[in-house]
Amino acid sequence: MGNAQDALGPLTSGVSAHFRDVAREIFQHALTESSIRKAFDRHVSLDRGILRVGEDLFDLGSFSRIFVVSMGKAAHTMVEGLMSQLGAGVTGIVACSTEPVSQVFGFRYYRGGHPVPNADSVRAADAILKSLATHASRSLVIFLISGGASAIVEKPSDERITLEDLVATYKALVHSGAPIREINAIRKHLSATKGGRLAQVAAPAQQVSILVSDVPDAAVDSLASGPTMPDTTTVDECHEIVKKHKLLKQFPSSVRELFEKGQLEETPKHGDGAFDRSRFWPILSNETARRHAVTKAAMNGFAIDVDNTCDDWDYAQAADYLLKKLRTLRKGVSRVCLISGGEVTVKVTGEAGVGGRNQQFALYCANKIAGTDVTVLSAGTDGIDGNSPANGAVVDGTTVARASALGLSVDEALRTFDAYPLLNSLGDAIITGPTGNNIRDLRILLAY
Repeated sequence: MGNAQDALGPLTSGVSAHFRDVAREIFQHALTESSIRKAFDRHVSLDRGILRVGEDLFDLGSFSRIFVVSMGKAAHTMVEGLMSQLGAGVTGIVACSTEPVSQVFGFRYYRGGHPVPNADSVRAADAILKSLATHASRSLVIFLISGGASAIVEKPSDERITLEDLVATYKALVHSGAPIREINAIRKHLSATKGGRLAQVAAPAQQVSILVSDVPDAAVDSLASGPTMPDTTTVDECHEIVKKHKLLKQFPSSVRELFEKGQLEETPKHGDGAFDRSRFWPILSNETARRHAVTKAAMNGFAIDVDNTCDDWDYAQAADYLLKKLRTLRKGVSRVCLISGGEVTVKVTGEAGVGGRNQQFALYCANKIAGTDVTVLSAGTDGIDGNSPANGAVVDGTTVARASALGLSVDEALRTFDAYPLLNSLGDAIITGPTGNNIRDLRILLAY
């Protein structure tokens, strides 16, 4: 720890709590300014019967039917944002992992599972598939898609795969440490709803997908496993991913046999006729949250750097990289804020406790910054981190000492993937509850 202290300065008494609050304020500002409602106000509007989505215009009077499918963790807030523009006379389906505060007339609601599917996930998928199959060329289908929909709406492409098999497969994928694009590549090829297959069913209707993205900016077809978009992943890639992460033996027999017998079906690609009348508009992403975090950090007098290089890295590797970058930046200025967007991965071994990737990242950092004037916040914009009630945590140079004073071991919590009880005991857990949004995670590192 000597090197870290020399580079970042000794811990100054009395400032730690203040800068934990500053980090929370930066995160909360980014969360507030990146709301679904504000995104709809900017990108979606209705004027004299003409619906504007991004740069596309749709004359609603030219369609015989308008149908809405809203799916994902932000499904409720997205449908509210759309319907505040459209008004009455529209029908649709909403599938979310939480109960709605109120329901829109004419819509059917399903509470799908997350992070693994449940029976309502399958019922939602069945309802969506049956409804989409009834649409003709004069219909307009509006898809509202946000992260989490991979599990919230799900139906296997092969009837031999049961719900229990789906759950086992999802758990194997989530715990594998694979990045989200690789996880979703396999999900797409096992599903009747993913990898462009909803667009296939909805054709020849005019389709527009409004996206709130929780995936890397360059991989939008990974959002919710790309139900309405041409798929850039392949069956061959799925076999490579399974081999790379040694997943085959972890899959249930029904899924394992599809791989062993080469029976995975390919997904629709660019050039497929299903996408001839299909449009896609991301209206909100992690970039929005990063931009507003920068604004708030600047208002607090920090020199700022944004670095997303470690997106989808292992949490420990990402933490080491960002802390090294912070030490370098700190040499030239009195106070610096390093902002990083995206997600880190955690490969869970053995029985896991209560926590999530953000808390695991933060607690790992706590060990590395013990005794220094550094604060690290890592939190999810959806309000959920792993299997805990928190969406992340904020730690600093006093975290390890404060934990020891309570008889708690940071090392043991890290080893057992049980970060939440320790962080919550210290008051360092960040708990907003479900936000109705989902644009990936933010990491905010302060040196002062």
